[in-house]
Amino acid sequence: MTPSTTCPSTQPPGTFNPAGLISQRALEIDASGIRKVFDLAAKLKDPINLSIGQPDFDVPEPIKERAIAAIRAGKNRYTPTQGIGELIEPLRRAVCADTGWRDPGVLILSGTSAGIMLGMFATLNPGDEVIFLDPYFVMYKHLPRLIGAVPVPVNSYPDFRLHPERIEAAITPRTKMLILCSPNNPTGIALTPAELQAAADIAKKHNLLVLSDEIYDAFCYQKHHSIAALLPEQCILLKGYSKTYAMTGWRLGYAAGPKAIIEQMTKLQQYTFVCAPAPAQYAALELLHAGSVDMTSHVDDYRRKRDRIISGLSAHFSINHPDGAFYAFPKVPGSLTATEFVNRAVANNVLVIPGNVFSGQDTHFRLSYAASDHTIERGITALNALAEEIAG
Repeated sequence: MTPSTTCPSTQPPGTFNPAGLISQRALEIDASGIRKVFDLAAKLKDPINLSIGQPDFDVPEPIKERAIAAIRAGKNRYTPTQGIGELIEPLRRAVCADTGWRDPGVLILSGTSAGIMLGMFATLNPGDEVIFLDPYFVMYKHLPRLIGAVPVPVNSYPDFRLHPERIEAAITPRTKMLILCSPNNPTGIALTPAELQAAADIAKKHNLLVLSDEIYDAFCYQKHHSIAALLPEQCILLKGYSKTYAMTGWRLGYAAGPKAIIEQMTKLQQYTFVCAPAPAQYAALELLHAGSVDMTSHVDDYRRKRDRIISGLSAHFSINHPDGAFYAFPKVPGSLTATEFVNRAVANNVLVIPGNVFSGQDTHFRLSYAASDHTIERGITALNALAEEIAG
């Protein structure tokens, strides 16, 4: 064969431009607005940081010690893709006890974010539609697009509750998945048993797969309720350790659901994440011992901080009453957009996240009260001063 003299690139020889090779898929996804605020935080001196979505306490000592022991014992190699059996089997029993499921598949994940991705890749085809409430966790909008699926946000303003009639109105013949996040990021709203029953009824009526993101289940200021028990054959349940035990950097969570789906998620994990971090899996064994790690005091602490945020800002802001997690989603005062408000807040050394990062609307902003009492008090003072300045 005669070698081709045609250059396969549209770029002239000698003018290689990496930016010209970026896929349309990547270009269609914006950089996370949360990361942009984190970058700002690095440039400010002593910022009042109410933007970070992770606990302000450290990993409990018993978990650290179990991780250290695992590392020293050589538990540093690949594990089975699905996770170590010592962790999977107790989790399977716990899921069965909590949900009434008989024999679910279980997969140990590199964080629940991996579960969202794997669950979508395992079940969605191009053109399939995915419904979720707006405001939403940022991945719900962007990950379907990577597959060629269609994200369909359903407005939950002004109360951020689940309105069944709005979900029904959004369903088309292409709708395949409904995502629920309770307690919710960014609003902190937790779904009631009645709301979950309504969602389950809709899922059964329209044969929808429900992906239930319950990463904040431990930070619920009343009894946590899950839709999983209502949908034993058509639910992917996602839980994790990152938020509950401040293990955000350890990347550890798990998925449970119908074996046919979990098997496909496991296969996809083999070709993506390979397995969850081995030392973190062995460290999680510490949590199987009843009473070994008690997080009650931290949950109580965040309940108190939530109450302080609401009482401190309610005179100048319309603010929802979070049921869990550690976020609130106040409405921006005056006629400013949330982006404009956040820019002014940053100029006053306060870091919060504009609502359009989580929503089709730009009327609210997310603040995290996973912060010290001192930071929260500084934030209340600064935000109220900014509101008064806007009011003139």
